[in-house]
Amino acid sequence: MKLNRLAVTLGVAAAVLGASLTANASHSWNNYHWARNTSSFTLQTIDSVSSDWNDELAQTVSDWSQSTKLDLVITAYDDSSRTRRQCRAVQGKIRVCNYAYGRNGWLGLASINLDSQGHISQGTAKMNDSYAMSQDDRDHVMCQEVGHLFGLGHTSEDGSSQQTCMDYSNDPRSTRPNQHDYDMLASIYAHTDSYNSYSTSSAMTMEKTPAGDMGWRVRKGVFDETWVSPDGKGGLWVHHVILAPGHEHTDLLGH
Repeated sequence: MKLNRLAVTLGVAAAVLGASLTANASHSWNNYHWARNTSSFTLQTIDSVSSDWNDELAQTVSDWSQSTKLDLVITAYDDSSRTRRQCRAVQGKIRVCNYAYGRNGWLGLASINLDSQGHISQGTAKMNDSYAMSQDDRDHVMCQEVGHLFGLGHTSEDGSSQQTCMDYSNDPRSTRPNQHDYDMLASIYAHTDSYNSYSTSSAMTMEKTPAGDMGWRVRKGVFDETWVSPDGKGGLWVHHVILAPGHEHTDLLGH
């Protein structure tokens, strides 16, 4: 059975606009982006998914690499159960994981770390195996969670379809990026920075997960929320969550 990813509208004017207008709106996630001093960059991706998610990850890597601003390259593999459960971030890279994280209310969780200058410096995307997902759901969640790691938000949150994985619809055509997503990336990364926050090193240096209480609640009707917590190094952790169907709220008890 297809999961219902329909989101309750957030009460903003954009929610009542037609799909064509919504599709032309900005869906930058608070202008978060990776710092780089070149026009385009290669983002190393750590494969921490089990074999049954390999096809979805490969498709997502291929699709997002069609952007003129970034290439995703799988440079490391670690799909042990413990690694997938912890899904720890690595400086300058992204890690994609799946695990039965529990029936805690979310299907997918994207987390990024912001350095002291506000640039993305690492990120993780988790797929929650505790919920059964159709093939369209799996493709949609994988594509969207990884897309958040570049600084993309949603194109819609009212259930309307823009035929992109960055919308919040059940449209079977909403499983891959569309041209508007690539245009949005071109806009987000139109400028260059004075340094690189991404890594070209093959080292696998793990970052400890933030300590302390992370029990922020997703309010009713908000299927996409941002949390911030100190990471102990002067940066911030920020999270994007897709709630499972039937959940009006959930608690994030840890990252």
